[in-house]
Amino acid sequence: MGLKSEALTGGFAEPVFHPQSVFKMLMDGMARPGTIQTVQPDTAPPAPLGIAAGAIALTLCDHDTSVWLSQRLAKSAAPEWLGFHTGAPLTTEKAEARFAFTEAGTALCPFGLFAAGTQEYPDRSTTLIIELAELEGGRRLALTGPGIQTVAEIAPVGLPETFLRLWTENRALFPRGIDIVLTSGKRFVCLPRTTKITATEI
Repeated sequence: MGLKSEALTGGFAEPVFHPQSVFKMLMDGMARPGTIQTVQPDTAPPAPLGIAAGAIALTLCDHDTSVWLSQRLAKSAAPEWLGFHTGAPLTTEKAEARFAFTEAGTALCPFGLFAAGTQEYPDRSTTLIIELAELEGGRRLALTGPGIQTVAEIAPVGLPETFLRLWTENRALFPRGIDIVLTSGKRFVCLPRTTKITATEI
């Protein structure tokens, strides 16, 4: 399939109902950090953009939201796909992006390079969507904070070693800072900036 035809297909089969269901899952995921959500809508984004990441892009991105893509995503059919289905403008400046997407295996840059919002408008920040190999079966991480009764655990596979340090720096900016969604295939888990993440003892 050529780049052009790949860019024109694979959107939501039901463009009203499906984005609503994904948006509800995202709101639920942000309210209950660490809860794994599974996207039902049958989207088919071009590789290496995953199904959940693609569904989130179709749900949240529009012509008012600039999007930053990691290098491999930027060289794939993803820019044309996003442009055709959402109208979202691409930016090469991390600090200008409302949403940023990285494919699995990408090294993480400092989160401070993305927009952290302002004290008055903390919501004017970047949401970073990180594709991983798996959301279960990796190094266990403990989550505490708003929306979590005592402690929640996640065990993503392929999260770079630098993640915990970068996340601690991000939390220190509160109420500013970025929010993160970890995706793998059809599944995702939300990590709002209010969540404290620590490595659990083996």
